[in-house]
Amino acid sequence: MHHKWTQDAAYIGAGVGLVIFAFFGLLPGIFLGGAIGLNFAGMIFGSPLAPSLVPKIIVASSMAFGAVLFGAVIMFIFAALGSIGGICLERLVGSDTRPSETAHLNSKK
Repeated sequence: MHHKWTQDAAYIGAGVGLVIFAFFGLLPGIFLGGAIGLNFAGMIFGSPLAPSLVPKIIVASSMAFGAVLFGAVIMFIFAALGSIGGICLERLVGSDTRPSETAHLNSKK
C-alpha cells in the first residue's frame, strides 16, 4: 500500500473493525473458544470434567485464543474493506501528482 488514500482508508477500516469487535465480537469469540476448550478438555480428561487446574487452564487458554483469533479476523476483514474503499476513492478522486510532473517523469525513461 503505497498510496495515501488506500493506506488511510485501511487504517480507518481496521479501527472500525476493532470497535465492532469490542461491541459485537468479544463475547462470541470467548464463547466459541470456551466451547472448543471444553470439548478438547473433555476428550483428554473425560466428559464430566473434574474441577482441577489443568482442565481450567485448557479452557481459559482456548477462550483467550478464540477472542484473539476472532478479533484478528474481524480487523483483517474491515481493513481489507477499507483498503478496497480507499482504492475506489483514489480512482474517483484521481492521482496526487500533477499531469506536468507525470509527463516529465515519463519523458526521462
